[in-house]
Amino acid sequence: MKEVKGEGLPQPVGAYSTAVISNGFVFLSGQIPLKDGQIYRGEFREQVKIVLENAKKILEAAGSSIDKVVKVTIFIRNMERFAELNEVYSEYFKKPYPARAVIEVSRLPKDVDVEIEMIAEVE
Repeated sequence: MKEVKGEGLPQPVGAYSTAVISNGFVFLSGQIPLKDGQIYRGEFREQVKIVLENAKKILEAAGSSIDKVVKVTIFIRNMERFAELNEVYSEYFKKPYPARAVIEVSRLPKDVDVEIEMIAEVE
């Protein structure tokens, strides 16, 4: 197993790696809306974009890309935001779409509204 590191990547706030590479896959820990090292608490769609942009940077640092994502798990605090989430998500992912789960939860780290984790192929 190899830890993914790189300048400008979101840093873990606990005892975990931002991402690790193992057996030809990169596993991204849940990403929250961090912008310039600070939690972004503004408009929900922008929060989702920030998370996905951060994930893209991590994937690229791992030698992968958003096009190689095979599984996405999304945690949101309010399922009524599903349509907004899906709209932003569809700007990043094209057919064939990765497998995906969206789960409503009562609370997320740092009291954010969205957290996204991914698994992608690495060449």
